[in-house]
Amino acid sequence: MGDGVGAGGLAVGDRAPSFKLATDNGGEVSLASLKGHPFVLYFYPKDDTAGCTKEAIGFSQAAKKFEKLGVFVLGVSKDSLAAHEKFRKKHKLTIPLGSDSELKTAQAYGVWGEKTLYGRKYMGMERATFLIDAAGKIREIWRKVKVPGHVEAVLAAAKSL
Repeated sequence: MGDGVGAGGLAVGDRAPSFKLATDNGGEVSLASLKGHPFVLYFYPKDDTAGCTKEAIGFSQAAKKFEKLGVFVLGVSKDSLAAHEKFRKKHKLTIPLGSDSELKTAQAYGVWGEKTLYGRKYMGMERATFLIDAAGKIREIWRKVKVPGHVEAVLAAAKSL
């Protein structure tokens, strides 16, 4: 289960912030276009890095299970569409990836902020996942995600929608 409260003040039961993102398959996805459908919005730091690759492959392997539940899955990072396309091809990903190069969506969901690595502070994307129901309400939030077991936890929560 997620921990229920996110930075940026978002909490379970809140309306999902509006967003509109270009995707690597040449499309566009927005909160409005997903109205009436539950979905998973997962934010990750960077294409083709160890944890992000494992997470994207995990969601891709579970894509059919999410589809059976009628749940759309979208991965989001600040990487460009070209980087997303390369990442998709290299790892045979089956889920769409949204490019949030201006960080509007990350900021709306409270997942862009100061991080620390080896004592060095920098701005970066938190690995976080939001499960949003068909009415556009946040049903679950996972913060500071650890990749092992995460996709299974999100799938289990999605079954309860």
